[in-house]
Amino acid sequence: MELETKVYQKENNFRIGKMLKESLADIASSRFLSFQLAKRDIQAQYRQSYLGIIWAFVTPLTTAFVWIFLNSSGTIRVTDTGIPYPVYAFSGTLLWSIIKDAITSPMSSTNSAKGIMSKINFPKEAIIISGVYKLLFNSSIKVLLLLVFIFFYGIGFHWSLLLFPLAILGGVLFGTTLGLLITPLGMLYKDIGQLIGFGLGFLMYVTPVVYAIPKTGIIKTVMELNPFTPIILTARDLAVGMPPMYLTYFLIVIACSVPLFFIALLFYRISIPILVERMSA
Repeated sequence: MELETKVYQKENNFRIGKMLKESLADIASSRFLSFQLAKRDIQAQYRQSYLGIIWAFVTPLTTAFVWIFLNSSGTIRVTDTGIPYPVYAFSGTLLWSIIKDAITSPMSSTNSAKGIMSKINFPKEAIIISGVYKLLFNSSIKVLLLLVFIFFYGIGFHWSLLLFPLAILGGVLFGTTLGLLITPLGMLYKDIGQLIGFGLGFLMYVTPVVYAIPKTGIIKTVMELNPFTPIILTARDLAVGMPPMYLTYFLIVIACSVPLFFIALLFYRISIPILVERMSA
């Protein structure tokens, strides 16, 4: 009897639509795991700390107070911001810290989970979502303190304040997208993390975080082109009841962030298993 012959060929499994669907399905199926990972990390972060949750807003507070002191003492002169300068400085540093944390969160969450990734097979997207949960938790504390500033300095409630959380979510999406894109490189080369810290430190001073956009000059052009600018200004304007002057640019940045997020998610899904195998070899 003639034996049946089968020829096995390598199949091309790199189908973007299928991979994206599987990635989104893994995000949905691992919601509970993501929440538990975030809960564990938050509890561990504050368990052995005397100040506890206060550390969530110590950095933006201290940075803002430095600039408030320099401005009030006359050491530096900041142009008119249209609102009390303490509110301007604190809201800017707070929003900047949220975006900065969103950028660094994917890399830090992935690095901290390297041990379990090499031993347990689970959706790697759960690590990213757990980082987003932690970020939203810490951000909510900072926002509450910002509300105290807004009411203490007499700005009070404006209906636009209800849209402020949407601007925060836009900033989180923008930062997380950037973080996802650079995480695989950061896993390979530790210098990437150092460069990110250095680069963000420089970017803060070409973003209207603690001072307004100059009326003329090259810095004005750089600030207006900077994609961080519309996120900071739109969120701040909504918080204090001012008309958002950069709303169109803000919507463009967020609209671009959505497809880039899915691309970054695919990049993460493809590269992380390879990197984990390489690191555990």
